Amino acid sequence: MGSRHEGFSAEERAAMKDHAQELRKAARRASQEEKAAEALRDVLAKIAEMPPGDRALAERVHAVVTSAAPALAPRLWYGMPAYALEGKVVCFFQSAEKFKSRYATLGFSDQAQLDDGPMWPAYFALAQVTTEVEERIAELVKRAVG
Repeated sequence: MGSRHEGFSAEERAAMKDHAQELRKAARRASQEEKAAEALRDVLAKIAEMPPGDRALAERVHAVVTSAAPALAPRLWYGMPAYALEGKVVCFFQSAEKFKSRYATLGFSDQAQLDDGPMWPAYFALAQVTTEVEERIAELVKRAVG
């Protein structure tokens, strides 16, 4: 018969725990400026903790996203760098190491305005961030925020 579903993986449970901690931490912050500054510090610290390959990709993604769409606010989302508009995550970076994946991922939530017909990509595998990839990320992020 079919295999039995065992529930969430250890990595998924850790991501949910990270997210709960992020929500508690955000609730304790005082002003919007303080929240934004601390959220940025949290994102940069999370990127700095990543293994060298993921860190290099995340640093480039962060630079491109914040340059292409300054309206997006950096924050952590399930323990990974994310970028939100009016409090709602639009795009995020997921390290390969976090979920023991073959490649890092740049993802877009349903808040991203990337709709293109009846089907469009919402996740992109990242193996390397070249000049062409940076240009593509910038174009996608600009479209995503409208």
